[in-house]
Amino acid sequence: MLENLISSENILAVEKLLAEKNRVVILSHKNPDGDAVGSSLALCHYLRGRGKEAVVVLPNAFPDFLAWLPASDAVVLYDNETERAKEAIEAAELFFCLDFNTLSRIGEASEPVAAVDAPKVLVDHHPFPSDEFGVEISHPVACSTSELVYRLVCRLSGDEAVTFEMAQCIYTGMMTDTGAFAYASARKDIYLIIAALLAKGIDKDLIYRKVFYNYSLSRMRLTGYVLNEKLKVYNKHNAALLTLEHGELMRFYAVKGDTEGLVNMPLQIRGVRFSCFLREEMPGKINVSLRSVDDFPCNEVAAQFFNGGGHKNASGGELHCSMDEAVKLFSKALQKFNKQLTE
Repeated sequence: MLENLISSENILAVEKLLAEKNRVVILSHKNPDGDAVGSSLALCHYLRGRGKEAVVVLPNAFPDFLAWLPASDAVVLYDNETERAKEAIEAAELFFCLDFNTLSRIGEASEPVAAVDAPKVLVDHHPFPSDEFGVEISHPVACSTSELVYRLVCRLSGDEAVTFEMAQCIYTGMMTDTGAFAYASARKDIYLIIAALLAKGIDKDLIYRKVFYNYSLSRMRLTGYVLNEKLKVYNKHNAALLTLEHGELMRFYAVKGDTEGLVNMPLQIRGVRFSCFLREEMPGKINVSLRSVDDFPCNEVAAQFFNGGGHKNASGGELHCSMDEAVKLFSKALQKFNKQLTE
């Protein structure tokens, strides 16, 4: 039996909102990953099953290897379909905010969302949520937001409300946010949920292949280039750095998702506890991905040096500067956190 992670007060609050509201917009963060997309689509399936007019609005595109998820073609991308997205947002009677803890994480969509006087329900597993949400279902102990969506649906309507399509989405989110259950997945409840999802008929091995064995040849060549030419190990800090400039991404015809997971690879090197990936998505704009093992708090590094945040072992940020300046910031971070990295 699962622990009742979500409070009865929050369950009652969500049920009351669903009884009163019909037009629902589900939101998730910029550069959506497997958990953002999986949790959003799962909740969308559930709400539509309850007769709601539900739509998922994402700030920008998600990786190609998630395009197989049921109803992924119904997602509205704010950057490409701005007017359609704004129309949905302005008509919303209720928002579900998934896998982010402050509205700034949804980019340009944050302003129109904040302007709409409609309740906002947070469902998230990142620490330190802002006070912008009327109902906070915030549990950093959860392995993923998809886990929380499963718990929410079951508390609202029972496990029988979880369809095969929802189970596929939820499992994908849980799997991708734990590195195929290699980290942040030691709690027994996670495996009780997996068992329940398997009972819905999902093929977990097929889902794994669709997500992790679905890369292009150019992505494989990019990976080889990054590891051979762009990896730097800082032995005295137990850290590693990967960098990719915009021109290099173009050289390998990189598309959304082609750099997914690269930041984890240096952690396979003996002694490396902290990995940073600086990726210049466009000239002067650098996305920062941080990963760590053990108790090293890469979210503190993200907050202090990279305008970001996240989990203790998985965080990110964004810089508006040159790659040289970003690398210098990384070097400063290593000096600041050297004691924690080497103790």
